Amino acid sequence: MKRDPIIDQFADSLWLSDGLARNTIESYGRDIAQLADWLRREDAGALLTVEAQHLQAFIGHRIDVQHASPRSTARLTSAMKRFFQYLVREKLIAADPSGHLESPKLTRSLPVSLSEADVEALLDAPDENTALGLRDRAMLETLYANGLRVTELVTLKVAQVSLDMGVVRVLGKGSKERLVPLGEAASDVIQRYLNSARMKILGRKKSDDMFVTQRGSAMTRQMFWHMIKRYAIKAGVNKPISPHTLRHAFATHLINHGADLRVVQLLLGHADITTTQIYTHVARERLKQIHAQHHPRG
Repeated sequence: MKRDPIIDQFADSLWLSDGLARNTIESYGRDIAQLADWLRREDAGALLTVEAQHLQAFIGHRIDVQHASPRSTARLTSAMKRFFQYLVREKLIAADPSGHLESPKLTRSLPVSLSEADVEALLDAPDENTALGLRDRAMLETLYANGLRVTELVTLKVAQVSLDMGVVRVLGKGSKERLVPLGEAASDVIQRYLNSARMKILGRKKSDDMFVTQRGSAMTRQMFWHMIKRYAIKAGVNKPISPHTLRHAFATHLINHGADLRVVQLLLGHADITTTQIYTHVARERLKQIHAQHHPRG
């Protein structure tokens, strides 16, 4: 069945006014479309006439029948609140039926973080004597030096990297731009990669992507995920690892060495500092482990 046009108008407003990431906007749109379908099946009215009890019943349906997780339920609640606030703002409805909806409390698990020795072993794993190995080393160094999201890394363009200034101009979630320092180690490897390896990989092909493949295009997220898994095995890093693990390590190691939480928030591109605060818990857990291991009464 064709989607209600009001949902697409709502999605456009999220992009124009809030600058939300495309994936988030698409998820919100799917949630509201599923609500509209459920209302039709249950003969419970339409989006412009729905009542609060119907929204509660739909949430219950998602939990009981579709076994939605607390995180998925929290996103659904957020989507409905934003949608009906939009309808009120546009004067399409008089009152917001989602006003009393409450999101489930989410328990935030601590991210897996690598030790500094783990990171060193991982960074040393690629063979820099080959063009592809030097590219891989440059990618890993950049990820750890900047704390980039994997999408930000694989979509990085040559023009976004300034080795003279030692910074990367990153286009993050919601098309928000931030400048992140590179550091000497990453700058050195990137310079060596640009001087030789990148041209060898491309051959006669042209590309404005920073980290290229032999096809002449950027590496995909899936390719990088498999790459980092392969190097973790080679380095003997026996922990669950993904591209995001290096982002966690970047933030944790900064805080362990005394970085201000607000600075880490800016470097990570977090809109809300509460998202960054989890890394203080990671650092605190690490201090407890060190105390327990080395203190005579630990």
